Amino acid sequence: MKAKKVSVAYMWLAIVFVTCLIASNMFEAKLLSLGPFSITAGLLCFPISYIIGDVTTEVYGFAAARRVIWAGFAMNFFVVALGGVATMLPAPDFWQGAEAFNFVFGLAPRIACASLTAFVTGSMINSWVMQKMHEVHGEKYFSLRAIVSTLAGEGADSLIFFPMAFGGTMPANELAKMMVLQIFLKTLYEVIILPVTIQVVKAVKKLEN
Repeated sequence: MKAKKVSVAYMWLAIVFVTCLIASNMFEAKLLSLGPFSITAGLLCFPISYIIGDVTTEVYGFAAARRVIWAGFAMNFFVVALGGVATMLPAPDFWQGAEAFNFVFGLAPRIACASLTAFVTGSMINSWVMQKMHEVHGEKYFSLRAIVSTLAGEGADSLIFFPMAFGGTMPANELAKMMVLQIFLKTLYEVIILPVTIQVVKAVKKLEN
């Protein structure tokens, strides 16, 4: 049986997607102050995974995007499992970083469970909306598809992730404000970087004929 070939462009999109997903889960343990509001450091790179999802869906279709999403799910779970083992193994007495390490990776199982549930749901919704709008509009209105699909995906993601990851660890009103702010900032992130996304889509389509 002849093996299926995977294009270099598709491979790199998948690598960047998985890297951003895993990095964002590690960064979620860090809360940042934004004036009177709080956000998670995962905001630095998590929206990139949605942008990659848009590009993958637009160029290769929903089935190809779904494969990348499940690969991200599997690798994220793998890293969390290894982190859990690392926290349980004994550290030498002279090492001063054990508490900080265990704090980050001790949160990882809860954050990862929340993230994996939210991520699969949000990413699938993002790609599904992107694909359905593509079927209706064809090659037109990519910018609209990207923004609407991100709003749908990021909205679902945040509504699932934050209560699961941080419920009981902060006041409910702070949690609600964080959720709304993150949806807004993640969507704004995509809007700002949209010209770059459009050029990437064009370049990959040209490369893949």
